Amino acid sequence: MTEPKLISTEAEARAYVESLADERSMAKVVRYCELLLAENLKQNLISKPSEAQIWTRHIADSAQLLEHVPRETYEDGAPGPWMDLGAGPGLPGLVIAILRPHIPVVLVESRARRVEFLEFCVKQLALDNCVVEGQRLERVTPFESWVISARAFAPLEKLLRLSAPFSTKATRYLLPKGRSAAHELNATKASIRKMFHVKHSLTDQEAGIIVSK
Repeated sequence: MTEPKLISTEAEARAYVESLADERSMAKVVRYCELLLAENLKQNLISKPSEAQIWTRHIADSAQLLEHVPRETYEDGAPGPWMDLGAGPGLPGLVIAILRPHIPVVLVESRARRVEFLEFCVKQLALDNCVVEGQRLERVTPFESWVISARAFAPLEKLLRLSAPFSTKATRYLLPKGRSAAHELNATKASIRKMFHVKHSLTDQEAGIIVSK
């Protein structure tokens, strides 16, 4: 399988997302971008400078997580929910829910205004596969997650401890950590380091994603 090339422009980022979407899903991604930019005028969901790079910094950056889940494991239906911790404005979880409508996605977010925005997006985009858990993870009733993702939730060791009730031996962790990925993994104890490796991000050659082995 050919490795996707580094994404460096908005046009490349949009084309990359289009390669992962059908026409209906792509229309929803575009609408989500509109909703996100509009809401960013009311609350700080993404940085102002990154608005001009929304496809590169946020949409493609989220969509690339699908590269780390073998398609054959979900082609006929996912073996369990994809849980996104600290979902914030829906990155990456809402993007995954849009691109893969047959995968059940659970967005965990405790901040009230972000929860309202997520619920609004789920309704506006008719995402029947997506559920918002508007509370702290510790209060969510445990279930077996197929994938656990988190863009900016907690340091690795704390994240693993909090997510343990939702994790099985088969659970796949996908943790975008930006340019601190390798450093954060190397700073953990050996028993954790051997469970993960760092994959390069497609949207930033210096950023990484901590992925379970």
